[in-house]
Amino acid sequence: MAILDNFNINITDILWILVFISFFIPVIQKRILLSKRQLIMRSIETKRNSRVISMIHRQEIMSFFGFPLARYIDIEDSEAILRAIRMTPPDMQIDLILHTPGGLVLAAEQIACALKRHKGKVTVFIPHYAMSGGSLIAMAADEIVMDPNAVLGPVDPQLGGPQGYYPAVSILKALEQPNPHRDDQTLILGDVAKKAIDQVYEAVYFLLLEHNTPEKASELARMLSEGRWTHDYPIDFEQAKELGLPVNDQMLMEVYELMELYQQSGMRRPSVEFIPIPYVPHAPPGKGK
Repeated sequence: MAILDNFNINITDILWILVFISFFIPVIQKRILLSKRQLIMRSIETKRNSRVISMIHRQEIMSFFGFPLARYIDIEDSEAILRAIRMTPPDMQIDLILHTPGGLVLAAEQIACALKRHKGKVTVFIPHYAMSGGSLIAMAADEIVMDPNAVLGPVDPQLGGPQGYYPAVSILKALEQPNPHRDDQTLILGDVAKKAIDQVYEAVYFLLLEHNTPEKASELARMLSEGRWTHDYPIDFEQAKELGLPVNDQMLMEVYELMELYQQSGMRRPSVEFIPIPYVPHAPPGKGK
């Protein structure tokens, strides 16, 4: 009987130990991941004599229960980036690694204006995409480094509420149609839409004016803020170059390595799989002999 009691106690102890370990493993893994990210960022800083800031929004499993969290540009992001800029000497270069679907206009504009006021050179690295507010931030840079397959996006404002979000320009288009039964809320939304488009235009114009003539800056600002394209329209590297944005494709390998450390959610089977090693091309038959 005593042996059985000891056995039950041991099993209970083992279960508690397993629960304790399972609780702390995610914390330890997160710290290891953070250390790896910081090592790569420090490597870039040493190579380029710059302050490296990353704003990378991907789904990550951050909690004990494994729920993925989708991230967007918010006030916490702007507070953190503004703090990093304040801690950077005025003449030191800033390298911002940007990967985001967009977010709050207020936060994105705060970040963009702070980068524009920084005296040192500002370079934005876009390994995959920087849409909406991310594109607004990129326009504050002296140099935009894009992967050849990366994309930017239009910055036309989106308005709405619980029922969904709509392009501000589409709200104005709808108001042009005669409708005697239109309610006051729709009219108010139209007024806000007009103001939002004007405000975003002014912000983009200010950001582009340093490297463009007033006429060119106005043309680009109008094109990007007026709703010429759908909000998810991809502005690729070649089109960004044609628009006159200061882009090049000299991406750092360390940026790709950093992106590998921001894993996507593991809640489902990955839809894309490959052997994660670089392949060396073979010489065609008959050559190299």
